Amino acid sequence: MILIDGNAILHRAFHALPPLTNKDGKLTNAVYGFFSMLLKIKTDLRPEYLVVCFDRPKPTFRKQLYVGYQAKRPTMDNDLVPQIALVHEGLERANVPIFEIDGYEADDLIGTLSVQAVEDNKEDVQVIILSGDRDLLQLVNHKVKVLAPIIGMTKMILFDADVVEEKYGLRPEQIVDYKALRGDSSDNYPGVIGIGQKTASSLLQKYGSLECVYEHLDEIPEKQAQKLAEGAEAASLAKKLAQIVLDAPIKLDLKKAEIEKLDKKELADFFREHNFRSLLERLVKEERVEQREAVSIKISEEKQKKLEKEEKNEQLGFL
Repeated sequence: MILIDGNAILHRAFHALPPLTNKDGKLTNAVYGFFSMLLKIKTDLRPEYLVVCFDRPKPTFRKQLYVGYQAKRPTMDNDLVPQIALVHEGLERANVPIFEIDGYEADDLIGTLSVQAVEDNKEDVQVIILSGDRDLLQLVNHKVKVLAPIIGMTKMILFDADVVEEKYGLRPEQIVDYKALRGDSSDNYPGVIGIGQKTASSLLQKYGSLECVYEHLDEIPEKQAQKLAEGAEAASLAKKLAQIVLDAPIKLDLKKAEIEKLDKKELADFFREHNFRSLLERLVKEERVEQREAVSIKISEEKQKKLEKEEKNEQLGFL
């Protein structure tokens, strides 16, 4: 299953690509980039299921916990806002499930869906989250990975638990505790004042979790212990803000998310309407490849059945 962080990919596409307009003169560079990435993922990873999650503009529960949450984030570019509706239109026409709900971030919906995909279904589902948001690394486990664009819209890195630990020196589940100690400037909430990156990492490497750090304050150098004690309330709040929700009020329907339900005709029409000629060519080319593969599989199955029949006849003849 591919879970796409819609807002994250849209923002990246908007800033990575030059201005493009459709026949009506509407700016569509983010729309083009989003669907270009979707086609790339579909071709490269061959997922069985596909879902897209979006943020809603209304404040989330985190704003209620901390009024300054994300207060310093710049407002969304006016040229990007209308493109969100166009992406929604394209996805809906193509029959791709969309999840968004007031009060929760896309991260929370992705976290919830990843749990439901892995734990609440009889199918053995592996999940890949497509997002540049490193907060989502806390979700990584033996069945969940994060695929993050690092240069433009093409070069990416796949984070499993080993890659997370190699890059950050922490296990995925420790990312939340790290942010609790350090805070997050992009989301505008503080951690423990005076605890730097190296100190936070070394404390978690030694004690494992935020709670265990505070249980062993008597073992920590006096100056650090004092800073931790003074910042205990801030650390507790930061952890609540950093923790991705895993039980948002949504429900995954695997059947509806099947990639086979993708309406390629509607998607092709959408591409034509917005002058996405190269995307249309890629879609048509991929369709031809899939048709050839389907024919090849059918021929192989027929050959196998023929061989099995011949083998059975030989056995009966021998008997």
